[in-house]
Amino acid sequence: MAKTRHTWKFFRAGGVDQVALAGGADLANLHELDQKLWVALSCPIVGLEFDSRTLTMLDADGDGRIRPPDILAAITWLKDVLIDLGDLFEPSDEVPLDRISDDTESGRNVRAGARLILKNLGKATAEKITLADVSDTEKIFAATKLNGDGIVPPESADDEETAMAIADVITVMGSTPDRGGKPGIDQPRVDAFFDQARLYAEWAASGGDAIRTLGDATGAAVEALDAVRTKVSDYFSRCRLASFDGRAATALNPTETELAALSTLVLTTQSEAVASLPLARVEGARALPLGEGVNPAWASRIAELARATVAPCLGGPRASITERDWDAITAKLAAYETWLSARPSTDVAKLGHDRVIALAKGDARTRITELVAKDLALATESNQIESVEKLIRCRRDLVALLENFVNFRAFYGRRKGIFQAGTLYIDARSCDLCLPVHDAGRHAMLASLSQAYLVYCDCVRRSDQDRRSIVAAVTGGDTDNLMVGRNGVFYDRKGDDWDATITKLVENPISVRQAFWAPYKRFARLVEEQFAKRARAADEEANKKTEAAAVSTVDSTDAKPELAPKEGPAAPAPKPPAKGIDIGTVAAIGVAVGGIATFFSSILATFFGLGMWMPLGLLALLLAISGPSMLLAWLKLRQRNIGPILDANGWAVNAMARINVPFGAALTGVAALPEGAARSMRDPFAEKKRPWGFYVFLIILALLGVSWLMGKLDSYLPDRAKAATVLHRTPPASSSETK
Repeated sequence: MAKTRHTWKFFRAGGVDQVALAGGADLANLHELDQKLWVALSCPIVGLEFDSRTLTMLDADGDGRIRPPDILAAITWLKDVLIDLGDLFEPSDEVPLDRISDDTESGRNVRAGARLILKNLGKATAEKITLADVSDTEKIFAATKLNGDGIVPPESADDEETAMAIADVITVMGSTPDRGGKPGIDQPRVDAFFDQARLYAEWAASGGDAIRTLGDATGAAVEALDAVRTKVSDYFSRCRLASFDGRAATALNPTETELAALSTLVLTTQSEAVASLPLARVEGARALPLGEGVNPAWASRIAELARATVAPCLGGPRASITERDWDAITAKLAAYETWLSARPSTDVAKLGHDRVIALAKGDARTRITELVAKDLALATESNQIESVEKLIRCRRDLVALLENFVNFRAFYGRRKGIFQAGTLYIDARSCDLCLPVHDAGRHAMLASLSQAYLVYCDCVRRSDQDRRSIVAAVTGGDTDNLMVGRNGVFYDRKGDDWDATITKLVENPISVRQAFWAPYKRFARLVEEQFAKRARAADEEANKKTEAAAVSTVDSTDAKPELAPKEGPAAPAPKPPAKGIDIGTVAAIGVAVGGIATFFSSILATFFGLGMWMPLGLLALLLAISGPSMLLAWLKLRQRNIGPILDANGWAVNAMARINVPFGAALTGVAALPEGAARSMRDPFAEKKRPWGFYVFLIILALLGVSWLMGKLDSYLPDRAKAATVLHRTPPASSSETK
């Protein structure tokens, strides 16, 4: 390892040498420690069982991640603020003021901020400050009009006129809360509001008396004109068309069919069907009536046009107007309409014309801008207050973060790492290594490289209102009953319980013991599947035969019977010839039984031939079956580590943090009776035991008997016990005797 001025101490955990952080000197020299020796190099600030506000304050570049530069920058700042970094190893949510350095500028600023907070809270004589003191910002700034955040609420103004102007800005532009929680405005909102007010005022100033042909009544006249402009133009266009060709009048007026269709409807003056009809009866060169004969849906608007527009423009009331009158009216109001259409599209108009003009011409903008500047001038004091909060949070949380980042002491010390979300209880076990997951499919692609058996679960709480997903590492017990759809209960770090359902499994060995039995379990499972398959096939065949027999019976019953001959009794039906036993079948069965007996007898002969080495032979047989599975499990268990699981969650783990068998056993608790518990073995509902041992003994005895009858055991038995002697068999003559 590279030489450093500081003497470091390391501890071994997870197969990795991890640096021990035990005092202020270790923190002060952490920048000298090679980052290759840090266990982690990056972690997200969300999804962790850690105070998110603390992580946000430590995230110096605001990218949502904690990296070594963020950690080192915080320690450098704390070296200037605290008299002794060793205070960080005594976590607390309060800091005595006499532990804040008075020899550095950073320390003096933090101490000044602490004094300001305590003064605003009415605790000027207090000698320590707590996290609760700095967290209540509304209370801290309640007595101050300005707090240095650049946001001014109406209450911060010195006069009522300025306060009203700020309220107007909030009405139009919206608000943002200041540090005291009050709605206020910042400089960008001020500028945007008064820029709109200026544009509106400039436009208003361009509309002089020349365009107001009716004086103050011009606006109302144009408004009434705009309400019916399209419909009146449509009416006069129809009349011109009727003048061009008299036949068009019939087509341009409603037909009897259209009017008859209206009779089936519930009609009002607001009905769309009525409003779509012409404004009045269409005839060539006909004037537009302003009273009688107007479409009922437009009558009120035409009446307003006659009062507010026609009478002032034409010099008196009229019962009707011609198209020439209409053109004269629109020409007289055209200049005002042109000016009106040029009105800027702003939100300030909602305050009213006079109020907007008053704000634009007054000095409200200058006064509010000066108020914002005064507030920003206090930013230093506000930053001091924020620095106090950062100091207290670092006093409480920094060492805990380092023990989950620089080393994994918290995880390997069984205090639970900040990445552990809680405990999953399922299938008579508890899994402590649980992490939050957002996308199980993507997570499993990388996490599967951990060589751990992983269970992904969807967790639900409070009737589907709260949902979350987790992944749990199963490091103890067996996996026979773990399957997709299995249910359990997940307890988060707060103690809240969630319904958990398995949605995905990543299968890997859990232990060498489990790997030993795995081949036999697979064999038993295959045998069961084959038996089930044969049973299903036999059942289907039996069902087919039963169905065929039933159909045949019904058909024979329905068939018309033949008339028996009148003379003589009916001849009895011939009996089918009895089927004899096929000699070939018997021979085949005998050959099969003999082959099986020969196979087992050869195995037994080989096994008994080992003599005193029979135990080693049995061990060799077991190793031949279970050895490959156990070897594979042993290799994977040596590679099992938490790194890929954390990397899939956005971490950058810098070491092979292994989960060996002893540590894995500690991470997963398997159900066991408490020590000293009384246990009754009497089960009134226990199934009746079958004498399987006796059955096995009989099978072995039968195999030995067959082997003895065939003479396969004669070479291992004394002469009096040999089959040839007992059964008086004559051994075949040798070649020498024949000669």
